[in-house]
Amino acid sequence: MTPAINSVRKAKVAHQVHEYQHEASSESYGTEAVEKLGLAPELVFKTLVVSLEGKGLAVGVVPVAGKLSLKQIARAAGVKKAAMADPAEVERVTGYVLGGVSPLGQKKRLPTFIDISAQSLQAMHVSAGRRGLEIELSPDDLCRLTAARFAPIAG
Repeated sequence: MTPAINSVRKAKVAHQVHEYQHEASSESYGTEAVEKLGLAPELVFKTLVVSLEGKGLAVGVVPVAGKLSLKQIARAAGVKKAAMADPAEVERVTGYVLGGVSPLGQKKRLPTFIDISAQSLQAMHVSAGRRGLEIELSPDDLCRLTAARFAPIAG
């Protein structure tokens, strides 16, 4: 059990866990999840951590087929600039390894922004805290559990 799954269970939120055999040679963890689980790309989201100018770290949750707009997430967070966070810092602060970073159950709760495209979905998939493990839940539940805001952050 991962901290992400534990946090959803503790909150008694409807969810499903999906597991697949992760291939070390995979270049894109999100695309691998889409292919191995047979999901539509717009249903699977990746969790990216950024460094906000003068405000620490924040989390962006965007569709795997898209890209995070650093300009848009900076705007959503109310700062001038954002940059991708240092991988070692991401692992230390979230408690997860890259490719398995979940927006749920992080060691330190970070400001979280979910791309607005998720609002139209009944369910979305995000990492459940390790490579090869996804959790399916409603966008509203993810938003509530992470104290996130929906914003147009995909570029």
